[in-house]
Amino acid sequence: MINVTVINLKSIMKYLVGVSILVIGIACTRFFYNKSNQDLTKQIASMNFTQCLDETLPDINGNSNIRKFESSVSTRSSNLKRMLNVELQMMENLVEEDKEKENVEEIQEAPQVEENLEVAQTNVTTQEIQENNITPKYNGEFGTVKIKNESDKEITQEMLTPNISLEDNKDIIIFHTHTCESYTPSEKFNYEMTGNYRTTDLNFTVARVGTELEKCLTGYGYNVIHDQTYHDYPAYSGSYGRSLTTVKNILNNNPNAQMVIDLHRDAVGSSSDYAPSVKIGDEVAAQMMFVIGTDGGGLQHLNWQQNLKYAVKLQEKANELYPGLFRPIIVRNSRYNQHLTKAAVIIEVGATGNTLDQCLVSMKYLAKVISEVMK
Repeated sequence: MINVTVINLKSIMKYLVGVSILVIGIACTRFFYNKSNQDLTKQIASMNFTQCLDETLPDINGNSNIRKFESSVSTRSSNLKRMLNVELQMMENLVEEDKEKENVEEIQEAPQVEENLEVAQTNVTTQEIQENNITPKYNGEFGTVKIKNESDKEITQEMLTPNISLEDNKDIIIFHTHTCESYTPSEKFNYEMTGNYRTTDLNFTVARVGTELEKCLTGYGYNVIHDQTYHDYPAYSGSYGRSLTTVKNILNNNPNAQMVIDLHRDAVGSSSDYAPSVKIGDEVAAQMMFVIGTDGGGLQHLNWQQNLKYAVKLQEKANELYPGLFRPIIVRNSRYNQHLTKAAVIIEVGATGNTLDQCLVSMKYLAKVISEVMK
């Protein structure tokens, strides 16, 4: 993960004020001490020998001017130190309070994740749920993998053959071009929409789904970078241009990474209750779908066939372990920033009718599929 250090201007100012008070206190102590010494020197110089003895030796009451002076200076110094200690302690307490407030704000803004990691089981029964679903359409196949080609490209069997491997099998990047995409509210994940199945609260968007995938993949030992930058807020238009900048910056710092996942939710279709789902064992998981771009839109994209092969490879394994978890792969003319690496994909998790609960279940099984392919 990318660590970001936030400089708290308020805390810095408090430290500077504290240092200033300390410096002024020390200066005042030295001033009074020097002044008192000078006064004592003048006083002693004006005394005769007898007066000197009287002032130097204790009188019958056990007091002397020197002792009075030392006591006075000591008292002033002690009071000043006490005052400075109290002020510094107060400032330290305020700084600690600020740190606690900052931590609370960070926790509130970050997606909440349960710590328990449940590993996906294999050899379980799966079954597509037809309710609120749409029969998938496709116009190509490779083994068990179905393809829906919406591009201008002719896709051959050779293009679909998943004869591809990655040089880097440990680093995975997750980001979201449409960070604010959200789902049907549920009892556990209830929220108020700030748009049509959209919200800026990352606890209820695909960013939360990405956090779940990150947690699951990390449990398998992968190095995961999950970026949650808003790319579709405050403006939706230009989202892919902004996410392109984000991914380029991540790859500049992690040049070996090859698997890049742009996690989405399927767009609002003809019916807002459209909820493609599959039952795996006793759990209901949202179905997923790969979207692969090409150079059919005119933009250079030398990696599109490699991206397609890798999507086929992942879906082959998914169909083997959890039949029905994925819908047919869609191939389109748009590039979708997938030209940056040879294993860049869009994965659409569920649709508007699915709940976040179902999408989080899907991440457990997706992580298992990825781990089987990359190990």
